[in-house]
Amino acid sequence: MLIRFLIVALAILNLGVALWWMTPRPAPAAAPEVRETGVATLELVPMDAVDAGAPAVPAPAAVAAVPAPAALQDAAKATATSAVATPAPATPEPTAAAPSRPLQCSSFGPFQSREQAQAAAAALGADLSRSQLREVQPKAASYRVLTSQAASREEAQAMARRIVEAGFSDYFIIAKGDDANAVALGQYRNREGAERRMAALAAAGFPVRIVDNGVEAGASWWLDVAHAATAAADDLHRRSGAAQRQALECARLR
Repeated sequence: MLIRFLIVALAILNLGVALWWMTPRPAPAAAPEVRETGVATLELVPMDAVDAGAPAVPAPAAVAAVPAPAALQDAAKATATSAVATPAPATPEPTAAAPSRPLQCSSFGPFQSREQAQAAAAALGADLSRSQLREVQPKAASYRVLTSQAASREEAQAMARRIVEAGFSDYFIIAKGDDANAVALGQYRNREGAERRMAALAAAGFPVRIVDNGVEAGASWWLDVAHAATAAADDLHRRSGAAQRQALECARLR
């Protein structure tokens, strides 16, 4: 009896399952197709369209690049904007050097000793840009141009005649002393004039020499200074205690 019940129950279950499968059901909804922006899609052509001679759709030559996320695009735009908007730091212009004050140069003297010249430099002190001491050697009172001494008076007279014939004048024969029987050809207050006379006689073939005629003064010292134009030269002269002031080219002041 139990076996017969089980057989009937299994038959009923099988019938119910068969009916469930045979009952029509709605097709499941297709999931919406998600397309990415900027990416080309590939569409399939139905086979019947190909068989009927429809033109085939060419495949895309290249796939467009996927754009960067919006956050990266915004960051790139901000960087470019800041690079354009921010000006480059300006290069500082070199500061022009202040023009130096013009200098004036003078010589103060003569001083009888080096110590006196040094004391004058100390008295002028900070008003001087630079200074130097200069010693001046003794000068002769005058200069004479002489020929060499002749052996006798007659030879000296013959020498004088040849000099006159050559076109020179202003001569006399020295009768005595260390230069006896020499022909004197002029006396000059400065050495430059005596040297010009000696050069002219030498060019004519007469050997001559220059002789100092006494000493005018001994050695002396001068103070050569450079000072700013704001310091008056007359005031510096007074403070130095020097007897004289002479203009000096600054190029001569080492």
